[in-house]
Order: sequence, then C-alpha cells, then structure tokens
Amino acid sequence: MILPIITYPDKQLKTRSLEVTNFDGLLHRFLDDMYETMMSSNGIGLASIQVANPIRAIILCIPDEDGKQHKENLIEIINPVIHTPRGNVLYQEGCLSVPGFYEDVERYESLTLHYQDRHGEPCVLHATDLLSIAIQHEIDHLEGKLFIEKLSYYRRKKFEKEYKKAQKEKK
Repeated sequence: MILPIITYPDKQLKTRSLEVTNFDGLLHRFLDDMYETMMSSNGIGLASIQVANPIRAIILCIPDEDGKQHKENLIEIINPVIHTPRGNVLYQEGCLSVPGFYEDVERYESLTLHYQDRHGEPCVLHATDLLSIAIQHEIDHLEGKLFIEKLSYYRRKKFEKEYKKAQKEKK
C-alpha cells in the first residue's frame, strides 16, 4: 500500500523516532509499504517518520550504474547507529519531504553502521559514497532533522523564500 509522504513544513517531521522493539508481521508489512511508497515516488531512501510513523526504521535502494533500482539491493535498517565515520564529502541532496529542492550538503564520506534487520538480527554495514550519504540523510530524519537545516544561514533564507514561492504557485 502506498502511504502518504509528509512534506515540509509539517511539524511531524521534527519528531524524534523511537526504538523498534517488536519485529513482528506488523513491522514487516509496514516496511513493505515503505518500499512501495519510496519506489512510487522515485526515491532512493525513506525514513518511517516521513510516512507518519515515528519508529527508528529506514529503507534504502541505491540505483546501479545504469540508474536502475532492484529490490534485491533493498536495505532495511532498524535502530541504526553510526560508528567510525571518516572523511567529508559535499553532495547535492534532495528529499521526498522537500520536493523539488536540491542543495549541497556536507556528509561523512564513509561509515560503519550497526543496525537490526526486519527480524531483529544484528547487522553491520560498511558504507561509502552515495550509500553513506543516504544513510546519514535518513538517520537525520529519525532525529527530527531535515537536510535544509545543514545549510548556511544565507542558503537557508534563500531556500525558505524559494519554497514559499513554489508553494504559492502550486495553489
């Protein structure tokens, strides 16, 4: 089932997500719905809070070299914790909750991620490049933060002005 995606400036996006403790059929169905929602919106990542569920769950499906996403590349990440971040990289990010806007954001170039899968099994993932960036972007959502909050004061003010203008034009 495709779920509605919450968009900025909805205050729900500021909610800090809670740890997942039940790894049951309800969670599995929700993760499946998140995947369907993300794919129907042409996203590469989705945090549960973006679909109004404040639990520490994210999904990612990084495109291959041809730009195609395959379900076998789907990563379901529950209760993520970043370890050993290294380096910095600037990457132009977008967000399903801030549609139509892209800005350069500084992130760690690589990291090690500890998390649980949909069955509650502990996992470790070493991520670099786009996967590392997407993980950090989605974990920010779990903390109630959006990528636009990482912008400089000037760039943030410019974004706010452009976003308000775009919202008026939609009406």
